[in-house]
Amino acid sequence: MTPFDFVASLALISVAAGLLGSLIGLGGGVVIVPVLTLLYHVDIRLAIGASIVSVIATSSGAAAAYVRERMTNLRAGMFLELATVTGAVSGAYLTTVFPTRVLFIVFGLVLAYSSFTTFRRRHADHPLTESNDRIANYFNLHGSYYDQAEGREVAYKVVRTKLGLTLMYVAGLVSALLGIGSGALKVPAMDSAMHLPMKVSSATSNFMIGVTAAASANVYFVRGQIDPVIAAPVAIGVLVGATIGARVLGRVASRTVRLVFVVVLVVISLQMLQKGILP
Repeated sequence: MTPFDFVASLALISVAAGLLGSLIGLGGGVVIVPVLTLLYHVDIRLAIGASIVSVIATSSGAAAAYVRERMTNLRAGMFLELATVTGAVSGAYLTTVFPTRVLFIVFGLVLAYSSFTTFRRRHADHPLTESNDRIANYFNLHGSYYDQAEGREVAYKVVRTKLGLTLMYVAGLVSALLGIGSGALKVPAMDSAMHLPMKVSSATSNFMIGVTAAASANVYFVRGQIDPVIAAPVAIGVLVGATIGARVLGRVASRTVRLVFVVVLVVISLQMLQKGILP
C-alpha cells in the first residue's frame, strides 16, 4: 500500500468512525484503535495516540450541535468531568507499565461490560421523574430536552451521583490507557447508574470526551506516540463524520441508538479479546 492509499483509506474509515462515535457517544477511538491495530498493523501505542486526537475531533464536531439542541446536560457533564480528568491523568502515566497484550484484553473486557449493561436496559427508556440524590438536587443536575423522534419534551431526574463519579474516574483511567475516549464507560455510567436518557448520555459523553482526551494528549505527544502521518487523516475524517452524526442523533429513536451501541461494542470487544488472548 502506497502512503497516499494509506492516508486516503484511513481518512474514509475515520469518517465512518466519527459518525458512529458521535451517534453513540463513544468517540472515534472505539473504531480507530481496532482498525489501526488489526487492519493496518500499527503499534497499539501509536494507535492510541491517534485515537486520542480523533476523540478531540469527535467532541469538537459533535458537542456544539448537541449543546445547541439542548441534548447535552452541561451541568452534569462539567461536574462528572472532574473525576474523569483525574482518572485520565492517572492513566496516561500508566501506559508504559502494561504490556501490549494486557491492553488488548482490558480493552475487550471493558467493551464487553459496557455492551452488557446497556443491553440490559434496552426497555428502560422512560426517565425518572423524582430524585432523592442530595448532590444532584444541590447542583441541579436534572434537565430536559426536545426529542425530535418522539416529537415531545422529555424531562428527567439524575440519581446516584457518587456511583457516577466513581465510574467516571475509572472511565478516565481506561480512556488514557486504551485511547477509547472513555465513552465506553461514560455512556453506561450515565445511562444505567445515573438514569440519564440514552440520547442525553450520548450527547453529554461527546461533550466530555474531548476534555478527557485533551487532559492526556500532552503526555502522548511528549512521548512521541502521536504520529502526524496517522493522526492527521484520522482527525480530519473523524471531524467530518462527527459533524454528520450530530445531525442524525436527534432524529433517531433512543432504542435504535442503544442497539447500535451494543452491536458496535460486541463486535469490537470480540476482535480485541482475540488479539490479546491468541498467540
